[in-house]
Amino acid sequence: MAAHGAGPRKVVVGTAMHDMFGPYPGLDARLSELAALVDAMAEQAASQLQGARLDLAALPETAVTGELRGPVSTVAVPLEGKVLEVMGGAARRAGCYVVVPLYLAEGDGTYSNAAALLDRAGSVVGVYRKVFPVVGRGRAEAEGGVTPGREFPVFRCDFGDLGVQICWDMAFDEGWEALDRGGAEIVVWPSQWPGRIHPSARALRHSCFVLSSTWRDNASLTDPTGHTIREISGGDGVFVERIDLDYVILAWQATLRNGRAFDERYGGRAGYRYSESEDCGIFWSNDRETPIGAMLRELDLETKAEEIARTRRVLARFREAPASRDRTEGVTPRQP
Repeated sequence: MAAHGAGPRKVVVGTAMHDMFGPYPGLDARLSELAALVDAMAEQAASQLQGARLDLAALPETAVTGELRGPVSTVAVPLEGKVLEVMGGAARRAGCYVVVPLYLAEGDGTYSNAAALLDRAGSVVGVYRKVFPVVGRGRAEAEGGVTPGREFPVFRCDFGDLGVQICWDMAFDEGWEALDRGGAEIVVWPSQWPGRIHPSARALRHSCFVLSSTWRDNASLTDPTGHTIREISGGDGVFVERIDLDYVILAWQATLRNGRAFDERYGGRAGYRYSESEDCGIFWSNDRETPIGAMLRELDLETKAEEIARTRRVLARFREAPASRDRTEGVTPRQP
């Protein structure tokens, strides 16, 4: 179950796939492009989701500064000034949080591959600095001279807890494990490296939504069961999707009947995506008066996490006293 169980927590997230491999148009033109992407997400949320407000907009890796050509010192820009002015304005217009990736000129003379998180008022919530920048074969520096980050912050937003990983960070366990421990519910992954299997694996392993924003091939939203629930492919574009951060993961159990128990008891008051090929699904409430946890109790269902914990308890007793086979909890065998 998600960390917060007081009731539905609907969040509208948006992302973009945007090809930036061509000549860099200059900072003013690029910021205008990116602000337009945020505007497009907000407009899509209002038109496709019955007037909903966008909560979170994600943009691709180093979107502000473009592709690195030569030393990072020649392309990096400060966050304060024009970047914050334009992108903060986009955040205010949309009334949403915005993840703004860039090669960042730090105040101490160093440079980072970073992603700044702006809040709904356009103010800086915090900055994530890529901990695992790419080191080219035969090179003694990373990405033209960036300084690797050291921390994996979890940002507390008004809709939930957010983490960021950037491109090559995907290949390293440390950041994902730290964000998991910190309670990140959504991880935004700005990247030049597209991916479907890697985000799915991370979402499943760390029980979070993964929202990617890329330069090419695909950008996607993956839920905590590892399924891609929305995607752009084949060309530039944006999409928005409404998710619920108060959810449960349920594995197969007879009384669930692959989700039909929710249909029969609650109808449209509950929602779910269930995969018979995986014998597992994600479930949430659409009823402000009845949280998903209350629905579980009413239906006498067991979350996947509870089933795993119960299995561990039973097996631990067997290991402690192998001869005492009678000290088990009741288990209903699955019917074919």
